Amino acid sequence: MSRVGLGWAAALLLGATMLGGALWTGCGVKSEPIPPQLAMPERIVSLTATSEKPGIFLRWDRPQRYAGGSRMRDLGSFDVMRAGPTGDFHNVASIPVTDQQRFQQQRRFTYLDKGVKVGDTYRYQVVSETLDHYRSAPSNEVELKRTIPKPPPSPEHFVLPTPTPLP
Repeated sequence: MSRVGLGWAAALLLGATMLGGALWTGCGVKSEPIPPQLAMPERIVSLTATSEKPGIFLRWDRPQRYAGGSRMRDLGSFDVMRAGPTGDFHNVASIPVTDQQRFQQQRRFTYLDKGVKVGDTYRYQVVSETLDHYRSAPSNEVELKRTIPKPPPSPEHFVLPTPTPLP
């Protein structure tokens, strides 16, 4: 190859590199990359459990921020985890979140675990996940013994309290 041919090829390669570099630096968001541990949802700390007639009813609040502190907009799902009194947690339900584009998003989430036995004790945690699969740390743990709640008073058997005379 002649010097002229080599010079032309080098100039073409240099021009393509500069053009590619200009295109690469000219698009996208200009912010620092976020470490994965800061891109996961904040930990849920509001999990509660109550024993209801059909099963154990769980409630928790929607995480609003990433672990790094910025506002979260891509919450994708929740995994409800259950364990016996001393066993390991396993997934009993995955609950999708489908309100990302809505003006008003759901603030509280619930799950009714019907696969429990009366008299047994269960522990629960909830893990949230973003649409791009960053998972939160497990929520606060709740423990509950499955009981059947007492029925409300029946109108047929309801007795009004008798007033006591004042001294």
